[in-house]
Amino acid sequence: MWGGRARAWLRGWAVWPAGVPGRRLLSCNAASQAGSPSSKCWDCSQEAPGVGDGFFCAQCRALQPPDPTRDYFSLMDCNRSFRVDTAKLQHRYQQLQRLIHPDFFSQKSQTEKDFSEKHSTLVNDAYKTLQAPLSRGLYLLKLRGIEISEGTDFEMDGQFLLEIMEINEKLAEAQNEAAMEEIESTVTDDFKKAKEILTKMRYFSNIEEKIKLKKIPL
Repeated sequence: MWGGRARAWLRGWAVWPAGVPGRRLLSCNAASQAGSPSSKCWDCSQEAPGVGDGFFCAQCRALQPPDPTRDYFSLMDCNRSFRVDTAKLQHRYQQLQRLIHPDFFSQKSQTEKDFSEKHSTLVNDAYKTLQAPLSRGLYLLKLRGIEISEGTDFEMDGQFLLEIMEINEKLAEAQNEAAMEEIESTVTDDFKKAKEILTKMRYFSNIEEKIKLKKIPL
């Protein structure tokens, strides 16, 4: 129902070339590395890189607290892009729950039990957010410091698809840093348009949910 318009705009985020400031995409490997910082273990006090995707201490194997700097894309080992491989996302979700689900920590210390609960909740939230196009797009905007309040209304710009085509053409023809910076400035300004699109997507999503409820037999 949202149509290809919103997806087309958001897909424009994923085509920015590597090396241009503010547009670096996280590869799957980079995402994993981002979630494995070197820090002191709460249990053995050793400072060492984490193992098990950064969840466990490399020395004593105790479960560590969630990394507050890790975003959902990094956690779920996905590129920071509107385009997400949902099959891979589901596989990652199942893989993480086998690592940190509370059921596997019933015989552990209370600290590890608490950390397990927090990790599991975080993984669930990340999976649900990245699985659906609307919540994924809203989260991408949130990472850019842009949030859409409930009930907010915007007049939609019907020319944005043409603008994206023009930007992509300029990007393909750009030969120097100055040209890249000019395009980057345009894209930064156009994040407001993404906000408008996602606001409209939110309204359509609410209508779809109401339709589903209406179809449920009483």
